Amino acid sequence: MASQLEQDSPTKGEVKPASPTFDTIGKSDDIVRDANIDFDSSSDDEGVYPKGTLDPVYEAKARVLNRAIQEIGMGRYQWQLFFVIGFGWAADNLWPIVTSLILTPVANEFNPSRPPLLTLAQNIGLLAGAAFWGFGCDFWGRRWAFNITLGLTATWGLVAGGANNFAAIASFAALWSFGVGGNLPVDAAIFLEALPSTHQWLLTALSVKWSLAQLLATLIAWPLLGNLTCEQGENCTRGANMGWRYFTITMGGITMLMFLIRFLAFKIYESPKFLMGKGRDEDAVRVVYEIAKRNNRDTDLTLDHLKACEPEGYVARTDVATAAKRYVEKLSFSHIRQLFATRRLGISTGLIMAIWALIGLGYPLYNAYIPYIMATRGDVYGDGSTYITYRNSLIIAAVGVPGALLGAWLVERRLVGRKGTLALSTVATGVFLYGSTTSRTSNALLGFNCAFSFTSNIMYAVLYGFTPELFPTPQRGTGNALTATSNRVFGIMAPIIAMFGDLQTAAPVYTSGALFIAAGIIALLLPYESRGKAAL
Repeated sequence: MASQLEQDSPTKGEVKPASPTFDTIGKSDDIVRDANIDFDSSSDDEGVYPKGTLDPVYEAKARVLNRAIQEIGMGRYQWQLFFVIGFGWAADNLWPIVTSLILTPVANEFNPSRPPLLTLAQNIGLLAGAAFWGFGCDFWGRRWAFNITLGLTATWGLVAGGANNFAAIASFAALWSFGVGGNLPVDAAIFLEALPSTHQWLLTALSVKWSLAQLLATLIAWPLLGNLTCEQGENCTRGANMGWRYFTITMGGITMLMFLIRFLAFKIYESPKFLMGKGRDEDAVRVVYEIAKRNNRDTDLTLDHLKACEPEGYVARTDVATAAKRYVEKLSFSHIRQLFATRRLGISTGLIMAIWALIGLGYPLYNAYIPYIMATRGDVYGDGSTYITYRNSLIIAAVGVPGALLGAWLVERRLVGRKGTLALSTVATGVFLYGSTTSRTSNALLGFNCAFSFTSNIMYAVLYGFTPELFPTPQRGTGNALTATSNRVFGIMAPIIAMFGDLQTAAPVYTSGALFIAAGIIALLLPYESRGKAAL
């Protein structure tokens, strides 16, 4: 197995020389013409985007690479990426679920004055990780961040099992979340930049790994936390409460295994667009050839096809100072304003940010306290043991898996598409949360929570795939950063609100239901529907 350390650049084979024809992809002049498509001239159905604000030569070359990838098609390399990138999607849900499941036993053992501080520490780590890894990979490349994020998460998860006080476990939760926060921004970039437009729906289908991670976590939590955890009201000692420690160590071990598979078992190339953006056009062409070779396909892409996009006398500026300047520009208000350059695009950007923000507040309010709510309601019904609580959590997680698969199917249906599926599933999620407060039996409560799990997994599957499609390529990174920041900032607010509220009531559930319903209504107002359209 080849170590990823050897993959800074692809196999140093000879790049195919320029040829007078371009049989597979088209002639050079056709590529240059296609690379300079005017966004403003696109039809209303395609979406009207402002002209890109990045280097126009870079944009032209990016379209050449996109067309080459499209002609190579979906093959072995992309399916391998689909498998290993699924680890990132899994980790994104696995570790917040870990925090949620250990909240009650950790609080029972350490008796902190404000238990939601554990969730707050996690969300601070997620915010820092999303910002650091999401923007930082533009400096050192996608591949390094692709591996390091999982490695850091696994390491701190393993170490967390040795925490001997509440401050320590909260610190470890922040540290493993710092790694988790970078998975989706980095992994999505790698996948999209190697994916033919005909298979963009796979970004939505990846969310099945998100659901399976929750199932795996609760499956392992059931015996460990269900049998090795102090019951509420007991004198809780370390020896009687080892379940959460064994659980975090197990989750850390599983994540370490995923890291090792990524790092050792697969030959993952750097993104061609990243290499081209660094002035390494020859390496970018080599990567395209390696992808074609892995897929048993041919490509006639040549270095000259990229050079044909350059005006006479063009000199690529790839030094560190220029990269830093571009990074600052990416974060500047002037660049962000491009996402609001037209009324329609501005409405789209603002609404999708609002949806992410509301869900970012609503989901952790519910998810962080579902074990507590189920345990206390179970006491009322006479079956509130810790074992039953975690058994029910497993059932809820299992129901969520088909939800993600249904979401991937629904987004391609003409009747609902991306926007309709997102709106319906989000509103339904809020309705089922409200319904859970009317439960008078344990089975009724379990049923409502299963329905919530099913519809929320549809919602997340669509949201993760739909959001990147709403932004034009030159501003897609900035747009994703804005939505992620909205989500994480409001996620930080959730435990703060809970700390100053009454945790002995169903207030977090009522609040969450209202936020989900509001987000679903907002989704209906989105001006774009991307079903059947290639991401620009």
